[in-house]
Amino acid sequence: MSEDGDSPAPGRLARLVKRIDNDPRLLELVRFGRSRLPGDERYGDPLSLTGDQAPAVLGRRLSALTSERPGALRELGMSALQVWQGISEAQGRGRGDEELTIVFTDLAEFSSWALDAGDTQALQLLRDVGEAVEPEICSRGGTIVKRLGDGLMAVFDDPEQAIEAAHAAARAVESVEIDGHRPRLRAGVHTGRPRRLGGDYFGVDVNVAARVAEAAGAGEVLISDAVHSKVDGREGVQLKRRWRFSAKGAPKGLKVYAAEPS
Repeated sequence: MSEDGDSPAPGRLARLVKRIDNDPRLLELVRFGRSRLPGDERYGDPLSLTGDQAPAVLGRRLSALTSERPGALRELGMSALQVWQGISEAQGRGRGDEELTIVFTDLAEFSSWALDAGDTQALQLLRDVGEAVEPEICSRGGTIVKRLGDGLMAVFDDPEQAIEAAHAAARAVESVEIDGHRPRLRAGVHTGRPRRLGGDYFGVDVNVAARVAEAAGAGEVLISDAVHSKVDGREGVQLKRRWRFSAKGAPKGLKVYAAEPS
């Protein structure tokens, strides 16, 4: 207490909080406690704080406030957000381990065209393509995860809707023209159980979808055998086996099919 009986001076209180926050034993104890809590015990790193979900937004603010002096108080705050995020995923808001269909798109031969066209026209093309493609994705139940230069990554609950959206996006891009150049969209579709972290998805299934997209030709929609098993025989899509397929980083034995509207 101070001489007049009031509470400790703000400076003394701040020093006390700092000493507690920097106590290595307390920090170790808090981190041990985090390992026993539900959710991602490493919640708070840049990967886990992407996206616009409430835990990620608050986590970024907490991380900024404690960037100069990370300690036990920061870990306690992240513990609460870790549990919040874990509960969200368990209730389905974070998708968690649910099966999803992943779609990657990009523009065939965009890089070589952009070198000659220049930045101004390349930027205008990307804007026009985005305006053409994104409504086709979202109107069919897709969620755009991220934009990747001349393409994007999206996820769907229904594989047939994912294929339909990819075809619709390719058709929409056919109406785009910049100084006589008409871009062509290609897409890859794969179904799996990607791991959601922050606002992004990671894992083998994401890599497979990206590799399938890389193997597609201009205007083509390729699907993996995992998607084929779910849509084969359904009306609205014709499937043709692509016998020659090899992609670095793709699982051995992966089969792909060209999906065409019937």
